[in-house]
Amino acid sequence: MNEKEVRERNMDVLKTAISSIGTGNNEIFSSLYTDDWVLELPYSEPPKVLKGINEILSYLKPQMGKLEFTLTLTEVFECLDPNLLIAEYASEGRSTITNKPYKNTYIGLWRFREGKICGVKEYLNPLIATMANKPSGNENGK
Repeated sequence: MNEKEVRERNMDVLKTAISSIGTGNNEIFSSLYTDDWVLELPYSEPPKVLKGINEILSYLKPQMGKLEFTLTLTEVFECLDPNLLIAEYASEGRSTITNKPYKNTYIGLWRFREGKICGVKEYLNPLIATMANKPSGNENGK
């Protein structure tokens, strides 16, 4: 595969991953991600580096279902390395706990190996999710 084909394949994988995140579809991990992928969340409290599908799913499973959202790619930057894409994306959804809206923006460094995602370093504001899930004393989230 030449570099152009590698970039196109990786872009397709990224688009599929972005469209699947937030839907609660756990099967996506085995088809799009390597078993040894690394998830870095430098803005979480405390910052996290999670290694391997088992550790990542153990972290993500309790979070899944608290927020329902869709992600939309807003911009993708190609790098000199065809196996690295920098993506900007935005979420739109709601908390299933409070029904409050959830809107966030993200920047992610997405690394690929042999057509699968092997690393994601994601920058987002974690307080937005915390506030969306925090009851306001009004049960309908208004």
